[in-house]
Amino acid sequence: MATIFTKIVNGEIPCYKIAENDRFFSFLDINPVSKGHTLVIPKMETDYLFDLGDVDLCELMVFAKSVARAIDKSLSPMRTGVLVDGREVPHAHVHLIPIYSGRQKTALGEKLEVSKEEMARLADQIGNAWEPPL
Repeated sequence: MATIFTKIVNGEIPCYKIAENDRFFSFLDINPVSKGHTLVIPKMETDYLFDLGDVDLCELMVFAKSVARAIDKSLSPMRTGVLVDGREVPHAHVHLIPIYSGRQKTALGEKLEVSKEEMARLADQIGNAWEPPL
Protein backbone atom coordinates (compact mmCIF):
# COMPACT_ATOMS: atom_id res chain seq x y z
CA MET A 1 0.00 0.00 0.00
CA ALA A 2 1.31 3.45 -0.94
CA THR A 3 2.41 5.79 1.82
CA ILE A 4 0.80 9.18 2.32
CA PHE A 5 3.95 10.72 0.79
CA THR A 6 3.63 8.59 -2.35
CA LYS A 7 0.00 9.71 -2.60
CA ILE A 8 1.18 13.33 -2.33
CA VAL A 9 3.77 12.81 -5.07
CA ASN A 10 1.10 11.18 -7.27
CA GLY A 11 -1.29 14.10 -6.73
CA GLU A 12 -3.85 11.99 -4.87
CA ILE A 13 -3.49 14.15 -1.75
CA PRO A 14 -2.94 17.92 -1.96
CA CYS A 15 0.15 19.56 -0.52
CA TYR A 16 1.97 22.87 -0.38
CA LYS A 17 4.62 21.95 -2.93
CA ILE A 18 7.98 23.69 -2.88
CA ALA A 19 10.01 21.94 -5.59
CA GLU A 20 10.51 18.69 -7.46
CA ASN A 21 12.55 17.02 -10.11
CA ASP A 22 12.30 13.56 -11.63
CA ARG A 23 13.55 11.85 -8.42
CA PHE A 24 12.83 14.09 -5.44
CA PHE A 25 9.94 16.15 -4.07
CA SER A 26 9.62 18.79 -1.35
CA PHE A 27 6.58 20.28 0.35
CA LEU A 28 5.62 22.05 3.55
CA ASP A 29 5.03 19.88 6.60
CA ILE A 30 1.34 20.12 7.60
CA ASN A 31 2.42 19.90 11.25
CA PRO A 32 5.16 22.54 11.19
CA VAL A 33 7.40 23.35 14.12
CA SER A 34 8.31 26.67 12.45
CA LYS A 35 7.13 28.75 9.50
CA GLY A 36 8.56 27.18 6.37
CA HIS A 37 9.15 23.69 7.87
CA THR A 38 9.67 21.60 4.76
CA LEU A 39 9.90 17.89 4.00
CA VAL A 40 12.20 16.51 1.31
CA ILE A 41 11.55 12.98 0.05
CA PRO A 42 12.67 10.62 -2.67
CA LYS A 43 9.84 9.82 -5.06
CA MET A 44 10.90 6.19 -4.84
CA GLU A 45 9.11 4.72 -1.84
CA THR A 46 11.72 3.53 0.64
CA ASP A 47 10.89 3.23 4.34
CA TYR A 48 14.28 3.80 5.97
CA LEU A 49 16.53 6.64 4.87
CA PHE A 50 19.63 4.51 5.22
CA ASP A 51 18.19 1.82 2.95
CA LEU A 52 18.65 4.25 0.07
CA GLY A 53 21.64 3.49 -2.13
CA ASP A 54 24.67 5.70 -1.63
CA VAL A 55 24.08 7.70 -4.80
CA ASP A 56 20.38 8.20 -4.02
CA LEU A 57 21.15 9.30 -0.45
CA CYS A 58 23.79 11.76 -1.63
CA GLU A 59 21.53 13.18 -4.33
CA LEU A 60 18.63 13.49 -1.86
CA MET A 61 20.85 15.57 0.40
CA VAL A 62 22.03 17.74 -2.50
CA PHE A 63 18.37 18.33 -3.42
CA ALA A 64 17.62 19.11 0.25
CA LYS A 65 20.50 21.60 0.24
CA SER A 66 18.98 23.43 -2.72
CA VAL A 67 15.64 23.64 -0.89
CA ALA A 68 17.37 24.82 2.31
CA ARG A 69 19.07 27.57 0.30
CA ALA A 70 15.65 28.66 -0.98
CA ILE A 71 14.34 28.75 2.59
CA ASP A 72 17.36 30.81 3.67
CA LYS A 73 16.97 33.21 0.76
CA SER A 74 13.22 33.70 1.01
CA LEU A 75 12.53 33.56 4.76
CA SER A 76 15.85 34.81 6.22
CA PRO A 77 16.08 32.49 9.24
CA MET A 78 19.28 32.44 11.33
CA ARG A 79 19.84 29.09 9.64
CA THR A 80 17.90 26.09 8.44
CA GLY A 81 18.24 22.98 10.56
CA VAL A 82 18.08 19.40 9.35
CA LEU A 83 16.30 16.66 11.25
CA VAL A 84 15.82 13.02 10.35
CA ASP A 85 13.58 11.02 12.64
CA GLY A 86 11.85 8.61 10.31
CA ARG A 87 9.12 7.33 12.60
CA GLU A 88 6.22 9.50 11.46
CA VAL A 89 5.70 8.08 7.95
CA PRO A 90 7.27 4.88 6.54
CA HIS A 91 8.82 6.78 3.62
CA ALA A 92 12.35 8.20 3.81
CA HIS A 93 12.25 11.94 4.49
CA VAL A 94 14.32 14.85 5.72
CA HIS A 95 12.90 17.77 7.71
CA LEU A 96 14.25 21.25 6.92
CA ILE A 97 13.38 23.52 9.83
CA PRO A 98 13.98 27.27 9.62
CA ILE A 99 15.42 28.52 12.90
CA TYR A 100 14.54 32.12 13.69
CA SER A 101 15.92 32.48 17.24
CA GLY A 102 18.33 30.77 19.59
CA ARG A 103 15.49 29.79 21.92
CA GLN A 104 13.22 28.31 19.25
CA LYS A 105 11.99 24.77 19.86
CA THR A 106 12.63 22.51 16.90
CA ALA A 107 11.46 19.15 18.25
CA LEU A 108 8.83 17.36 16.22
CA GLY A 109 5.52 17.55 18.03
CA GLU A 110 5.99 21.24 18.93
CA LYS A 111 3.33 22.10 16.37
CA LEU A 112 2.97 25.72 15.29
CA GLU A 113 -0.45 26.88 14.07
CA VAL A 114 -0.15 28.28 10.54
CA SER A 115 -3.21 29.19 8.46
CA LYS A 116 -3.83 27.63 5.07
CA GLU A 117 -3.36 31.05 3.48
CA GLU A 118 0.01 31.49 5.19
CA MET A 119 1.06 27.97 4.20
CA ALA A 120 0.24 28.73 0.56
CA ARG A 121 2.15 32.03 0.75
CA LEU A 122 5.18 30.33 2.32
CA ALA A 123 5.18 27.56 -0.30
CA ASP A 124 5.07 30.13 -3.10
CA GLN A 125 7.76 32.26 -1.49
CA ILE A 126 10.16 29.36 -0.99
CA GLY A 127 9.32 27.75 -4.33
CA ASN A 128 9.99 31.01 -6.17
CA ALA A 129 13.43 31.22 -4.55
CA TRP A 130 14.35 27.60 -5.39
CA GLU A 131 17.08 26.91 -7.90
CA PRO A 132 17.53 23.29 -9.00
CA PRO A 133 20.85 21.69 -8.05
CA LEU A 134 23.35 21.26 -10.85
